[in-house]
Amino acid sequence: MMKVVPSVYHQYLDVFSKVKAEKIPPHRACDHHIGLEGSLPPVEVIYCLSNQESDTLKAQISENVEKGFIQPSSSSTGAPILFVKKNDDGLRLCVDYCKLNAVTRKNKYPVPPMNQLLTVFNGSSIFSKINLHGAYNLLRIKEGDEHLTCFRTKYGSHEHLVMPFGLTNAPASFQNLLNDIFYDPLDIYFVVYLNEIMVFSKSEEEHFTHVSTVLARLRANNLFAKGSKCLYHVSSVEYLGDVVSSEGPKMDQAEVQQILNWPPPRKLKFTHKFPHKRFPFSHNEEALIQLHQLKETFTISPILSHFDPSLPTIVETDASDYALGAVLSQIYDSGKHTIAFDSLKLLPAELNYEIHAKELLGIVWALKYWRAFLL
Repeated sequence: MMKVVPSVYHQYLDVFSKVKAEKIPPHRACDHHIGLEGSLPPVEVIYCLSNQESDTLKAQISENVEKGFIQPSSSSTGAPILFVKKNDDGLRLCVDYCKLNAVTRKNKYPVPPMNQLLTVFNGSSIFSKINLHGAYNLLRIKEGDEHLTCFRTKYGSHEHLVMPFGLTNAPASFQNLLNDIFYDPLDIYFVVYLNEIMVFSKSEEEHFTHVSTVLARLRANNLFAKGSKCLYHVSSVEYLGDVVSSEGPKMDQAEVQQILNWPPPRKLKFTHKFPHKRFPFSHNEEALIQLHQLKETFTISPILSHFDPSLPTIVETDASDYALGAVLSQIYDSGKHTIAFDSLKLLPAELNYEIHAKELLGIVWALKYWRAFLL
């Protein structure tokens, strides 16, 4: 662990301890509560498993009982389990909580929109990303609700003591926990989307203080980070699908490369998938050139700039027969820089508007959509 954590943060090595992260966390005021709108969900049948799945299941049950994450259950309800393949061909255990989620009272605590999280980095040039270890397992199930998480297998019934994946209100509960702990630095030098933390600063000295504060607060609240998935003091970093830097957000090149590497269509199914089935694909040289141009159009994206409230701002809109489009820009010393693009498909009733009404609708929509920037 000392190799992946910079030496200046070695005083916080316990925050990256896998042993501590896999111990059952303490109860908190924001423990995950499962409130039912009706009666208990019915007991469901046990799904059939392959030999490999059975071996994995038995091992994972034993491991999680030993950690204290689950315990044997005598609940009068029970969900089935299934497995999904990981990228490394391993198996991930999933509990099918569909029936429980259907009768659970929904927690409306907001998870922040991704596009809004990317608007707070103006003026920042140093970034660190911290990934929390175990994520949901860092939060307890509220005492008395454990029996509702019961899952049934051929090895018996077990219930969760920590929050598992698959519960409808799990994202809201976890976001609530992190927002409460880091309320004061939110949007100042800290943002968090579930288990993905970003720390951003204007200077190295300032950044050391900010990261140290975050690590100290994680320690104080029995939260742990996964050292191998963290990055420190970098000038650009991938966050929520975009690459963030002092210049602004841009597309992740790994995703761009996937589109550029997309092979020419060889089967009918592919011709429906890439260009869309409404546009028949002719397998000739001209069509292949057009496919290449289409891929380039998808992937050549300008770097967006961070919004600066001190600069002049321009909103440009346009309307077509079927949609609205808008561009938000600002005037820098070097010229006009794009801040954001957006578009909106017209509703059936709006398709009947005269073109001047559609143009006006585009202006109203853009001003409302970017209200936070324009006030």
